[in-house]
Amino acid sequence: MALYEHVFLARQDLAQAQVDAMAEAATKIVEAHNGKIIKTETWGLRSLAYRIAKNRKAHYVMIEIDAPGDTIAELERQNQINEDIIRYMTVKVDAHEAGPSVMMRKQERDRERRADRARRDREEEFA
Repeated sequence: MALYEHVFLARQDLAQAQVDAMAEAATKIVEAHNGKIIKTETWGLRSLAYRIAKNRKAHYVMIEIDAPGDTIAELERQNQINEDIIRYMTVKVDAHEAGPSVMMRKQERDRERRADRARRDREEEFA
């Protein structure tokens, strides 16, 4: 079986629970066709570089998959049918990255920087 990274973008007006349900549906498709989900990451609601189908933002979800090619074909077919998915891309990789993806590390780093900035601002107020 081959290793894949599958990222899909869901419409901005969906609730997080609906996006999680879409990720769960993708998981069921892969597992029903003899595939295995390695990791699922939800990157959250992010701004798009340009409008896609009248959307300025989208919910990003990344799934790492170990599956045969026909499983990926079925997953992509289901993504084409689903009107809530505005874009998707599947890439074959040599190995999956251990730990969190680059996007998740960036979000954590940004969160830490905001916390440090807020702490410095509070210290300056009292100084």
